Amino acid sequence: MSLQERTGTILDIKRYAIHDGPGIRTTVFLKGCPLSCEWCHNPESQRARPEILYYEERCTLCGACVSACKQGALDIVDDRLQLDQSLCIGCGDCVPVCPNGARELTGRQMNVEQVVSEIVKDTLFYEESGGGVTFSGGEPLMQADFVRAVAARCVELDIHTALDTSGFAPEAELMKVADVIDLFLYDIKTLDDAAHIAYTGVSNRSILRNLRSIDEMGKRIWIRYPLVPGVNDVERSLMDLIALVTSLKSVERVNVLPYHRAGAGKYARLGREYNFSRTEEPSGEEAASYIAERIDLPVRIGG
Repeated sequence: MSLQERTGTILDIKRYAIHDGPGIRTTVFLKGCPLSCEWCHNPESQRARPEILYYEERCTLCGACVSACKQGALDIVDDRLQLDQSLCIGCGDCVPVCPNGARELTGRQMNVEQVVSEIVKDTLFYEESGGGVTFSGGEPLMQADFVRAVAARCVELDIHTALDTSGFAPEAELMKVADVIDLFLYDIKTLDDAAHIAYTGVSNRSILRNLRSIDEMGKRIWIRYPLVPGVNDVERSLMDLIALVTSLKSVERVNVLPYHRAGAGKYARLGREYNFSRTEEPSGEEAASYIAERIDLPVRIGG
């Protein structure tokens, strides 16, 4: 298979993004993530295969989707549409037959040139603003070969590349893309390994090893810190972050990303539980000021 024929599972492509790196950018969201952050605002990005979002308020229980499902995953029971997750393969056959748009397929296969053709549409904006393309997710390193192929084409076209990553991947996968990425937007959830396991499902040890690897390579790094009340907003957590940042030589800035509940409704549409619905939405100002007073780097809220 040639690089151009290589395909990836794309969740979405957002043009004119201004919060995923410098300047005006196109953000390519790849589907699939090895973490299960309990506060995740894009739960539809977690599973690698395509999934169906169900908008129950639009459903009239006409049964068209039940008839269209070859897997027998759908049924109407007690005046409610029921989905058997163990049978659903995310084929999307149920989507176009719904007369009310109650079902939406998330995730589609695209090849390298299809993605590049979307990215180059805004080349003029990149040139004027210092922007480019950002690979996000999900976790883009789960599709490292595909990301490398697209990023390499962007490098050939003189388009700035950024990777928004949790850093949780084998180092070999990270190294596949390192030379074609200009800027790493590196997420640090918490430095407490036990808490990291409890809230994301994985240890942070390989995340920190990978961070130090790209730091030693001299790659440009922006640390992104999702500020989640009850998880990583206490002074000890902030001090741990400060100690990490000051131990690195290639970090250019810290972005504090305050928790928000914007994605809460998606959990119900995916048939999942959401445990952070009562968590307050912090402004991030106090945490950002605390960090900024103790490091000699720009600290921003958002971005």
